[in-house]
Amino acid sequence: MNPAPEFQLQSRDFGPDFLWGAATSAYQIEGAWNQDGKEPSIWDAFSHKRWRVKKNQNGDRACQSYQRYKEDVTLLSRMGMNAYRFSLAWSRLVHPQIAGRTSWSPAGGYRHSSTAIVNPCGFDYYKRLLESLHAAGIRPFVTLYHWDLPQRLETSGGWASRDIIKYFEEYAAICVQELGHLVKDWIVLNEPAVFLPLGYLLGVHAPGRRGLKRFLRASHYALLAQAAAARSIRSLDSGCQIGTTISTDGAYPASDSQRDQIAARRYDALMNRLYVDPVFGEGYPLTDLPMLKKMEQYIKGDDLANLQFDFDFLGVNNYTSHRIKHAVWMPWLKARPLPFAKRSRRTAMGWEVYPAGLRDQLIRFGTYEKIKSLYVTENGIALDDVLTNGAVPDAERIRFFQNYLSAVRDAQRAGAPVQGYFAWSLLDNFEWAAGYRPRFGLAWVDFASGDRVLKESGYWWREFLTK
Repeated sequence: MNPAPEFQLQSRDFGPDFLWGAATSAYQIEGAWNQDGKEPSIWDAFSHKRWRVKKNQNGDRACQSYQRYKEDVTLLSRMGMNAYRFSLAWSRLVHPQIAGRTSWSPAGGYRHSSTAIVNPCGFDYYKRLLESLHAAGIRPFVTLYHWDLPQRLETSGGWASRDIIKYFEEYAAICVQELGHLVKDWIVLNEPAVFLPLGYLLGVHAPGRRGLKRFLRASHYALLAQAAAARSIRSLDSGCQIGTTISTDGAYPASDSQRDQIAARRYDALMNRLYVDPVFGEGYPLTDLPMLKKMEQYIKGDDLANLQFDFDFLGVNNYTSHRIKHAVWMPWLKARPLPFAKRSRRTAMGWEVYPAGLRDQLIRFGTYEKIKSLYVTENGIALDDVLTNGAVPDAERIRFFQNYLSAVRDAQRAGAPVQGYFAWSLLDNFEWAAGYRPRFGLAWVDFASGDRVLKESGYWWREFLTK
């Protein structure tokens, strides 16, 4: 392990109350896809179809965290982390009852209302996890939705149906009623700018739908559902902290030409602002991305007011940045991303490493009057890690974190109200359509046995956080 000599920061430089943690998501680590009353999610259905995921892999077993969650908590403690961001599996917890369809109740399930069945086995799992975190002095940040919509909702339109608003609102309320005594930090959605275009526009992620109209409907209804769920949480627990998380890509014009400048603004509007500006009262970025005017046909009555919410924090995920060039062949976007250099460092996901992109996004969102505080809720690098003689050397990951943490500190110095950082990810996991090859974890996972081995980057975090 050879830390970069120029890295001089210490964890206390970020502030006495700064939170340090790692992040995961339910489908990517839990496994137990059909155990204890869990129903299929869209990722169960999608990954069980041929050639939707590399090597036809799926998350049926993943990291087996459903059984081995105590080991995950131990890993966090060993690294000295004081926070953990994870998500709830909707289809493990609440089974929506759709009018005109046969209701089904899992073993031990009980009816919560006329539109949902609660599965106590699922909630018992998360209660055990949360109790373990509290016993270790680790603060849980719980994400309500990290891409694994119940398949029974998708068959009725999923996020592209306005009915999703009531189902998501009730799901949020049930989660707070069941877990609110153990959770004080809620994240409503994870990365709508990923799961909506990839799932409903391009069809390369679950549920595999395609079409601009479906994508625009889903985007609008997701923001309405997000605000409805947040209001429901606030009404049940006025003392909790409520946030939501977006993905960001740094978007810089490839040249000084007017066409490239406009293209960069279009790309930025789609990837960074579409799911932020309207939530904080700025409206949809129609001027910079005229294609969004097609969304107006789905906006009713007080929708633009109803999708706003006074969030306590915004989570920012960042992995890469691009230079943006005008592209005639993309009629509704007219922009295409380019690397900063032909021989730039690429991750195992093909993403370019560019720490200044995270700095600039934090500074930019820090200027929004209604954004009170920021967390870096995901930041990490995928590498082709190899277990060698019981150890996993990953000096490149250590350099990645050093460079990106320096960028976070630069953003703080510029006035961005950044209050915490979550590394992606605690574990090597199922990386969606890319399968198991890209390894993001601070801990190496043997996907056959489920065994975990802390990588050298994990030991670096322990040194950074405990010295």
